[in-house]
This record gives sequence, structure tokens and C-alpha cells, in this order.
Amino acid sequence: MITFRQKGDFSKTTQYFERLKEFMKLGILDKYGREGVEALSSATPVESGVTAASWYYEIEHSKDSAAISFSNSHVNQGVPIAIILQYGHGTGTGGWVQGRDYINPAIQPLFDKIAEEAWKEVTRL
Repeated sequence: MITFRQKGDFSKTTQYFERLKEFMKLGILDKYGREGVEALSSATPVESGVTAASWYYEIEHSKDSAAISFSNSHVNQGVPIAIILQYGHGTGTGGWVQGRDYINPAIQPLFDKIAEEAWKEVTRL
């Protein structure tokens, strides 16, 4: 006769698999973060190339949600260059340099892709 005795519960194993599942979801966000940085970099107007090379992303997550934030670290004399390229800026002589909407067209296809994948995941259940 064979007997099997189990002591305790599987809570640590369950927690491990839950963390693993969350990590896999964050891996998808990481993929989209890299794609977003690439799209923003290639769409950024280039003079020196510093602003285009200064895009980065961060993944912020909590117990119930996760988010991707895209930022640009190129700042000159306290002015974020990516923002003045987008919206325009005044000159020192009283003129105005018109902005160019390059961020929204670059990132919108990525948002559409994320929404499409999320919808497939929701309807798959």
C-alpha cells in the first residue's frame, strides 16, 4: 500500500506563479516601451540628434495596474527640447518658431496596437 501525506499548503507556489504571470505581462509592456522609444526617436526632428537619442520609457506598476511613460531627457537651460519642438517657442528677438506635431503621429499606432492586443486578450477569456 502506498500512502501520501501532505503538510502545509501551496500558497508559496501560487504566489510564485502569480508573480511570474505579472512578470510576463510586464514583458509585453517592455516590448511596447522599446517600440515606442524607437518610434519617437525616428520621428523626432533632427538637428544634432541629441533629442532623438534622449527618449526613454518607464514601466510603473502597482497591485492593480501597470503603465508605460515615455519621456525625453534632453533639457537645455531648463527647457525640455522635445516639448518646444512639439508646441513651438518664442525666440530671444520676439519671433516665434512654429511647433511640429511629431509625438502624436509617432506614438498613436503603438497605442492602437496595445489596445488591439488588450481587446483580444479580454475577448479570449
